[in-house]
Amino acid sequence: MIESSTKNLLKLYLNDVGILTGVLYGPNISAVLDDVPSINLGAVYETVVAQELKAHGKKLFYYDNRHKGEVDFLIDDFDSLSVVPIEVKSGRDYRIHSAIDNLLKANENAKGVVLSNSSKVVQKGAVLYLPIYFAMFL
Repeated sequence: MIESSTKNLLKLYLNDVGILTGVLYGPNISAVLDDVPSINLGAVYETVVAQELKAHGKKLFYYDNRHKGEVDFLIDDFDSLSVVPIEVKSGRDYRIHSAIDNLLKANENAKGVVLSNSSKVVQKGAVLYLPIYFAMFL
């Protein structure tokens, strides 16, 4: 479960990715296994990242603002004494993330992270693009 500290909202995640995949894709599981581009794996990716961050003791928050957008996760970075926005993307448009951009404009020293199914590690400005499996290192 992830909290929003400014609103009375919760974002819930199923604690078992296998069960979630079965519920979401059921008889169409072969499309997931065959990596069919039209299958949206966003909910699965977010659940994997939530589990991984929680397993490493991170307290999870999300950001949802009508004007600035929604960010999947906010975690504390105690080294830099800041909050790190994390966006999880499952499609090819992983470089489009207006909510993180809006948050980073407010603090020039802040850093953001985008986790996606891309296999490349790329730093572009204040945003670090990582493969989804790098969630274990955050």
